[in-house]
Amino acid sequence: MNEVQELAKLDLEDLPELPAICFDDLRQNVLKNLHLEVGAGPVLYLLSPSYTVINPTPNEIISDFIRRKNEVLNYVKESIVYNLAVYSALLDVNSYFIEQNHFLVLARLRERDSGGKRYEIKFYTHSPRELLTNYTDKIYIGRDFIDLLQFQRKYLGVRELIDSLKDQYDNLIDRAQEKMRHPFRYKSFFQEIQEYLSDLINESHNILQSLPPYLDYDQLSNRDLVDINAQYRSIKHYLIELYDEVCEFENLLHFRRETEFARYVTKYKKDLGNLIAYFEIKINGQLCSRIYGK
Repeated sequence: MNEVQELAKLDLEDLPELPAICFDDLRQNVLKNLHLEVGAGPVLYLLSPSYTVINPTPNEIISDFIRRKNEVLNYVKESIVYNLAVYSALLDVNSYFIEQNHFLVLARLRERDSGGKRYEIKFYTHSPRELLTNYTDKIYIGRDFIDLLQFQRKYLGVRELIDSLKDQYDNLIDRAQEKMRHPFRYKSFFQEIQEYLSDLINESHNILQSLPPYLDYDQLSNRDLVDINAQYRSIKHYLIELYDEVCEFENLLHFRRETEFARYVTKYKKDLGNLIAYFEIKINGQLCSRIYGK
């Protein structure tokens, strides 16, 4: 965990200007109440929206970082919400839970060996009144990947999101050995999930190679958009097949009281559900609006 060290290398003047987007009330309130979690060595620090260290007790390193890099932290928070607004349906899917928690969202940053530029972010929501007393009760609502130096995403970010499912599946296998009482009883489910995942990754890569990396609507005909929409919809169908298999596995785990491991499968299902919603709302939905809204 070296997010503090890597973010400290960035200067605001070196970061690109974010695009002009008018946020709705959901995204405005999330930005206002966004808490960051950043690592410094083995310690994960929880920062309030005004960058007060909520937990644990700050040392001089984190205190000095906050003093010197306040504007960079502002930029990071804005970039997170901008990316969620354009390249994710995470906030839309989880808006009920977020609003019930007065729009408190936790963003846990994990730097991706990129010199402080690229991050995987896990998102949680939590009741403000119980954040300190029952921190472990936070609700996982999804993840995203951002590049602080490049806002526009190739293939709408689909390839990176799908490839991350493989990494998460590998983590599931590790967790199964640690948390399950009888992991070999579920060998067939692990095999089925792996097969669906392999099909998803292979087919989506083939499909994306046939599509333009960036969609320039001024240069694309209506027929082009129809074809592109159909190709992205095909990827979504592979996601749905994987999602259904994971749901069946999750239900069986709860029935057999493998609850320690089931919660990790639930997180995997959440990421799949968010990604399917991203296709339906932001990709296929917007393409259909372009095709039929003229």
